Amino acid sequence: MQSRTAAIKESISELLELPKDIILDLPRVTMIGNLQIYIENHKGIVEYSKTRVRINTRSGILRITGKELTIKNIVTDEIVICGSFESIEFTV
Repeated sequence: MQSRTAAIKESISELLELPKDIILDLPRVTMIGNLQIYIENHKGIVEYSKTRVRINTRSGILRITGKELTIKNIVTDEIVICGSFESIEFTV
């Protein structure tokens, strides 16, 4: 049932030319060079250390690894992470 609802929402998104991240509540990840990552539509922090940050999203876990990672800003659905990034992985 849930996959059918998602399919309907995706069809409506395409038909009305609306952004899928808003309609389907998907995360939007914006990376500024190797210095900053801006994540919208998150569901909370799973793990946080200077070398690894894991963030829960509606569609899976976003894992960021690097050096000297810090959370610069966090609000209800937005997180800004700074540091030197080595890898960014998304797991379902």
